[in-house]
Amino acid sequence: MRVIIQKVKESSVTVNNTLLGETQHGLMLLVGFTHTDTFEDIQYCAKKVVQMRIFEDENEKMNLSLKDVGGSILSISQFTLYAQTKKGNRPSFTEAAKPDLAIALYEQFNEELRSYDVEVATGEFGAMMDVALINEGPVTIILDSKNR
Repeated sequence: MRVIIQKVKESSVTVNNTLLGETQHGLMLLVGFTHTDTFEDIQYCAKKVVQMRIFEDENEKMNLSLKDVGGSILSISQFTLYAQTKKGNRPSFTEAAKPDLAIALYEQFNEELRSYDVEVATGEFGAMMDVALINEGPVTIILDSKNR
């Protein structure tokens, strides 16, 4: 499981000009799954995301978590995080989980995030989404459940 974590001032997702989700002061997550991911990967990543200390304290030191600042999450499914680019110029996505597995894992991940009493907005799995954000910092972190 891979998660791109971006600290944002604001973020939103629309499909066909319809706003599906947005957040103010929090995190935007791009979330991808491979066929070997398990519920343990989901638990690990959800806990890391919620507890990661990447928000500034009163001394401008990154020392506060999403929960500490009362932030929210916009979670976007992104199978392209498992693109293989070694051969040729057209990426291969064979390492990405098939849609039926990926959607189940994505929904479990979002529910696990919510279990920490965090507001989680989402896009639409498999849709062509327009995602907008204002990255704060910028702070962008790559989390991979296989690199524990």
